Amino acid sequence: MIRVFAATLVLWSAAALFADDVKQTPLYARIKAGLDATQAIDTHDHLRPFGELPNLDATDRGRGMTLHSIFAGSYLGGITRISPWPEGKPFDAWWTAAQHDFDNVRAASSYRYLLPAFRDLYGVDFDTITADQARELNDRIFANYQNDKWLVDVITKRANIELMLVDPYWSRTQFGRAYKFSVPLLNVTEIMRGSHPSRQADSDSPYLYAERIKLKIDTLDEYLAVVERMFADAVAADAVCLKSTQAYQRTLRYENVPKERAESAFGQTPDAVTAQEQHDFEDFMFWQMVRLSAKYELPFQIHTGHGRLQGSSPMMLLDVIQANPQTKFILFHGGFPWIGETAAIGMRHRNVWIDSVWLPTLSYTMAKRAYQEWLETMPSDRILWGADTVQAEGIYAATEFTRQCLAEALAEKVERGELKEEHAARIGRQILRDNALALFPKLKRQLWRKEPAADGAAR
Repeated sequence: MIRVFAATLVLWSAAALFADDVKQTPLYARIKAGLDATQAIDTHDHLRPFGELPNLDATDRGRGMTLHSIFAGSYLGGITRISPWPEGKPFDAWWTAAQHDFDNVRAASSYRYLLPAFRDLYGVDFDTITADQARELNDRIFANYQNDKWLVDVITKRANIELMLVDPYWSRTQFGRAYKFSVPLLNVTEIMRGSHPSRQADSDSPYLYAERIKLKIDTLDEYLAVVERMFADAVAADAVCLKSTQAYQRTLRYENVPKERAESAFGQTPDAVTAQEQHDFEDFMFWQMVRLSAKYELPFQIHTGHGRLQGSSPMMLLDVIQANPQTKFILFHGGFPWIGETAAIGMRHRNVWIDSVWLPTLSYTMAKRAYQEWLETMPSDRILWGADTVQAEGIYAATEFTRQCLAEALAEKVERGELKEEHAARIGRQILRDNALALFPKLKRQLWRKEPAADGAAR
């Protein structure tokens, strides 16, 4: 009798455990299936042309993509050391050193987000991987990158991404499309620093851009004219938005500096101006970018939060946001770790969108909480997502991780009676696709798939 009672308690405990885990329910499965079927629009990635993919290793079989490359292109290196691939050596030489690199990060989102890629694309459980399985996985990765077919198939079919906004930080003044799903944008980070040509990399320089189109830059007015020409060319190339990553270098507090103060730094070599004068110039240029964002109808993606935490809270942008209601601001990464503050900004300002790009891979738990908090504070049509990585496996992994996180957040709300299931399904589709189409209307003419109609027929 005691054994029967004990067994019953075990069964009750197991049932209670699964009841508390919404991922074990048919409700979650239905919501997740709907998200999987949504042809997603990825609002932010750094996918280079195939011949320029980063993190390739020099192996005993030549240069190529390896298992090490996947981790080197991930965010795991931000919290732990990934052993480098020994030059010209075989896989075993790397694995001997690297196999224990993961021991202390098994619970980290920056590790766990990659597991769905290994599981779904290669049939491998990386948590229990053996040396033989790791070697075979490496061989398959290496073989898959002999041409771009694998990369394109994984992104467009397995990850089910139709369009991807690509931030070409390696070539900010070009608007090419390396893939049929690529969408260009204008990265303005270097434009805002350009008080003198020596402050900029050649490929990003508005000064070289001016030379190519035969315009001169001797004054701040001429510089601003060239910048405006860049905006016009970006629009002509169907670029859909702006992007700034200045939060990696400086505070996000931008004063509305008068032009006269900005002119004091313009044309001066870096050693001839003070830090405050350069700061004033960048403040002035940021407000110019905000003005041009509205004029050319290019929403403004702004990196906030993680990367360089000091001075990167989205709260520092409030004065600019409030003073420019015609500009559409997109706060990247959910302001991590200031997700609650970001929600409050979205609540108060209708010209603000929140992009959850990168957030699930930084912290799955915080991302799930963020989706729920944001939906409680602002309309669901102002939330976006992006993968923010560099190769097929990383893009698939971040996309799948986001779909899981969003499905779990929505299913919990339905389970608690806070949402109808059909409303949750609609919200999920909004975040993955529809909100991007509404915010960036030029995307609609760049769609290349035939989307199934409700009755199953193509349209």
